Amino acid sequence: MGGIIKILLIEDNEQTRYVIKSLLQKLGHEIVGEAEDGDKAVQYFTSLKPDVVFLDIILPGKSGVEVLEDLRRVDPKTRVVVITAVDQEEIDRRLSGKGVHAILRKPFSFGDFKTLMASLT
Repeated sequence: MGGIIKILLIEDNEQTRYVIKSLLQKLGHEIVGEAEDGDKAVQYFTSLKPDVVFLDIILPGKSGVEVLEDLRRVDPKTRVVVITAVDQEEIDRRLSGKGVHAILRKPFSFGDFKTLMASLT
């Protein structure tokens, strides 16, 4: 398939958002929107219609899991990559049952992004 992937980035930490955005742009993809909380995330998703959503699990307001459930109601086929610093099997099980494409663990590397984005094209 290949090509530019349009991405909605949902992450409350400005520095982490900047790093992720930079890595994705370096790989030739487009960040169509950025949200720092769960309420904006769902609004942006509905209006921007991205190809992929990068979603932090710990957000102010709605949790990432609640946002994921909202996104699934809007579009059940949406590809979602969860970003988390939490390394727990329980969370992995809960998320995989909700149709998460991949889980990206913090800290991450440019190589992690190259591999992940190759799996999305």
